[in-house]
Amino acid sequence: MKIVMLARNPELYSHRRLVEAAEARGHEIRILNTLMCYVNITSHRPAVHYGGEKLDDFDAVIPRIGASITFYGAAVLRQFEMMGVYPLNESVSIVRSRDKLRSLQLLARKGLGLPVTGFAHSTKYTDELIEMVGGAPVVIKLLEGTQGIGVVLGETHNSAKSVIEAFRGVKANILVQEYIKEAGGTDIRIFVIGDKVVASMKRQGAEGEFRSNLHRGGTSSAVRITPEERSTAVRAVKALGLNVAGVDLLRSNHGPVIMEVNSTPGLEGIENATGKDIAGQIIEFLESNAKSGNTRTRGQG
Repeated sequence: MKIVMLARNPELYSHRRLVEAAEARGHEIRILNTLMCYVNITSHRPAVHYGGEKLDDFDAVIPRIGASITFYGAAVLRQFEMMGVYPLNESVSIVRSRDKLRSLQLLARKGLGLPVTGFAHSTKYTDELIEMVGGAPVVIKLLEGTQGIGVVLGETHNSAKSVIEAFRGVKANILVQEYIKEAGGTDIRIFVIGDKVVASMKRQGAEGEFRSNLHRGGTSSAVRITPEERSTAVRAVKALGLNVAGVDLLRSNHGPVIMEVNSTPGLEGIENATGKDIAGQIIEFLESNAKSGNTRTRGQG
């Protein structure tokens, strides 16, 4: 099988592991800098070019598209899809998952557990918005933020109101969510491939930090999840039309609530925490599913 990976940094742990796993199984894999690809958009012969070369004969594409280049990366991936190359995750599903507001609306429509979440344009009703999600403390999130950046805890009503007004003052779009105090600065990352949970880990935030992101000094360890958490993760991935994703859950008093569904999840933390060969399982999924033209979108919306 010939595989192309769209990734800007071939030295990242996740990318090196995927290359190792593919080559160990006898596949040919090539990493292309997503931003260096350019496309010929024609109705009958869509093509992707790279360094003067026309790319063809690939069986599968692994999109490792950073959030900052979602628009261009999705366009390049979509071109591969038009050429009949099987995507690990489809362009439409990646774009859907990167839009925090849209993805939460789709998950809510499926009846999945979420933190009480508010969204507004005007600051006229900020007091009511804060009370609508349960009152302070509340979590305020930039819609464009990643890896815990742009996530602020408003510990009091007045501080939350000040943060909301400051963000809106610079025209930033935000979500306001209830603070799940009982989670204690921890969350659960559940790794889903296809319709199966393959690994899960608990992430603990650094001392005094309510965000549990490993990029912010958090630590990880293997964890046993409940049947409800397992079902929630699989349903969330399916609702967004993804094949491979990391689902971040909090354990609340009213059951698991979804914080985010990550369409380009890192492998280092979860492989180290669980000792599982996640990269190998991703390649095995491609082996079973990479059939020419098999690019039907699984999700809705």
